[in-house]
Amino acid sequence: MGHTSGSLVSVGALVGDQARAAMLLQLMDGRAYTATELAHVAGVTPQTASLHLRRLVEGDLLVAVAQGRHRYHRLASSEVAEMLEGILRVADRTPSCTAAASRSMPALRQARSCYRHLAGVHAVAITDRLLQRGHVLPCEGHWRISAEGAVFLGGLGQPLRELLRQPVVAKPARYCRGCLDCTERRPHLAGLVGEAMLDSFVGNDWLRRVEGRRELRLTPPGREALWRLFNLAT
Repeated sequence: MGHTSGSLVSVGALVGDQARAAMLLQLMDGRAYTATELAHVAGVTPQTASLHLRRLVEGDLLVAVAQGRHRYHRLASSEVAEMLEGILRVADRTPSCTAAASRSMPALRQARSCYRHLAGVHAVAITDRLLQRGHVLPCEGHWRISAEGAVFLGGLGQPLRELLRQPVVAKPARYCRGCLDCTERRPHLAGLVGEAMLDSFVGNDWLRRVEGRRELRLTPPGREALWRLFNLAT
């Protein structure tokens, strides 16, 4: 019990600092950033940001990758992203992902990245359609793609098509699962399938990333595709 509670306190202390929390939320978009970029997000000097980032790396919440003269930081795993998303749902008070924030920033609520997969109103609506049609089947602890679902999802483009052609080698929950959306309070598609779906939508130019933000912008072709494929009015 002591070791478990100590670990919880340790992680809580890492996440609880305002500057570190701001950097962690920025990294929820699944991309990697330099200390200078994250310093700007957190409103601290690059030197202070480097100290915070070192603590986060030592605490196994981040990994740092050297590329040329720069060191890029990203979340250490999808489990870290899930923990942060869970904290957001419980806290319901952060400026980045809450029901209150979504009223003042409707675009963030409509479509955003939740680590490496799609979140928001559109993601939840797409997931609802996939579940209703039997393309995705809920199982205990994970979701499964039906044979018809694999055909349908494969038609959404690459890299989703290639992923669905391969044997399932990841753990079931890592391959496909639901993730409770922090603004809609209903699940959206996550796991490798969810990540590949977001990459496919971006590759199709249905969604465009917004530099330095979690928000994703729906393009005119994307609006047409969501209506045609999922009967979604956007």
